[in-house]
Amino acid sequence: MARTKKKGKRGNKKPNKQASEYGAEVEMEDAEGNGASASAPPQPTKVWVPGVDEIGDDEELQFDPTAYHCLHSFKLGWPCLSFDIMRDDLGVLRRDFPHAMYCVAGTQADQPGSNSIAVVHMTNVTGKIPKAPSAMEDGDDDADDSDSSSDEEDIEDLEGAPNQPIQSKKPIFKVRLVAHQGCVNRVRAMTQQSHIVATWGDSGYVQVWDMGNHIRSMATSGPDPSGAPTTVRQAPLHIFTGHKDEGYALDWSPITAGRLLSGDCKSNIHLWEPTPGGKWAVEKTPYTGHSASVEDLQWSPTEADVFASCSVDGTLRIWDTRNRQGSAISIKAHDADINVISWNRVASCMIASGCDDGTFRIWDLRNLKEDSFVAHFKYHTLPVTSIEWSPHDASTLGVTSADHQLTIWDLSLERDAEEEALYQAQLKQQQAEAPQDLPPQLLFVHQGQKDLKEFHWHPQIQGMLMSTAGDGFNILRPSNLDNLPAL
Repeated sequence: MARTKKKGKRGNKKPNKQASEYGAEVEMEDAEGNGASASAPPQPTKVWVPGVDEIGDDEELQFDPTAYHCLHSFKLGWPCLSFDIMRDDLGVLRRDFPHAMYCVAGTQADQPGSNSIAVVHMTNVTGKIPKAPSAMEDGDDDADDSDSSSDEEDIEDLEGAPNQPIQSKKPIFKVRLVAHQGCVNRVRAMTQQSHIVATWGDSGYVQVWDMGNHIRSMATSGPDPSGAPTTVRQAPLHIFTGHKDEGYALDWSPITAGRLLSGDCKSNIHLWEPTPGGKWAVEKTPYTGHSASVEDLQWSPTEADVFASCSVDGTLRIWDTRNRQGSAISIKAHDADINVISWNRVASCMIASGCDDGTFRIWDLRNLKEDSFVAHFKYHTLPVTSIEWSPHDASTLGVTSADHQLTIWDLSLERDAEEEALYQAQLKQQQAEAPQDLPPQLLFVHQGQKDLKEFHWHPQIQGMLMSTAGDGFNILRPSNLDNLPAL
């Protein structure tokens, strides 16, 4: 990441995306206003730390494109507080570009009647094809040049509306909009049947929808016509009006198809059981125990009847659906609101929790007690808005925060001075040294989005992420996630 002199007005610059490795260079203007290098001796390259280092009024950050194998952006008109990646039948674990993918999102419009659920089909998601480790170790310059010219694609940044014309290196978007009364607080696609989608609305209703027809239509149709997509009206499969207030907590069971949990701001949790007629039986008597709003819910990845919850009351609870006498375990996990949790699906004994004070913690269910967290990280300066373990690596997770950062962490990393020196020697160039107070587990920092709300790993595309913020969506694949194991 380089700091350079701004050209033009501040309001005209594009949002910049920031990676984990960035140096600082400053270009000065001479007396005539022309760009010129400063006469002062060159300063050593430093790492620019978000939230700590300041940017001058005449400086702007430029992202390093080598930090990404893939980086695209798009908008759906209204901001989306929540989205989910929909599983597909294009391959269980994919790496090679270009990619195709589906997602579902819910809007936050200024009028209740203007909201919708958006089903998006993205194709031609291009990026650079990573070289095999053996090719990098050989150091064959001719082979490298050949690979870069024939196999690697430039990173393209896509701005504007989703229905773009077909271009060679820009994603192609198809969008179907389904009317939704009120803002969508959270949306989740069922793991086993991704065309079945649940939404939590600010109206206080939880609804389940079948998006199968829209997915099939986009898979077989040509490019969308120019202009805004048409919003269609569709009846939901099921509506539950038993919650006493709106909410955000929503999760489908990864084990039992159709089983759903919903939690509201009045501290109640309701269990949904699928019925043979394509409907749901929702238990009217909720699970109770929290003293404030239930913010997030997570089913166990291995136990069909076990789930976790977190709350504004600062507690993390483990429940068994067969016991309605209260939670099986309850601990005071944070001193402030717990906004989000994530249950590790690779190492099922681990849970991560993200707090309103910007901290997040890692918990081991084999020893779940107060102050017994495995790790505690205080890096973000504003509330954590989402947290999610990688579906491909037990020690890797991502975090988004209201401080406009998406961070990737590898908990298995420790600082090793000898290894860092060897890495720099292999690159044959001097890299900026990381500050001593920067956590060695911090693998990647992505910026450029304002008011980040949620992110998800793609369960079938290794190292691919999507994020949503007040100014739209990003699709990205950091370049330093190539070593994730292929499960």
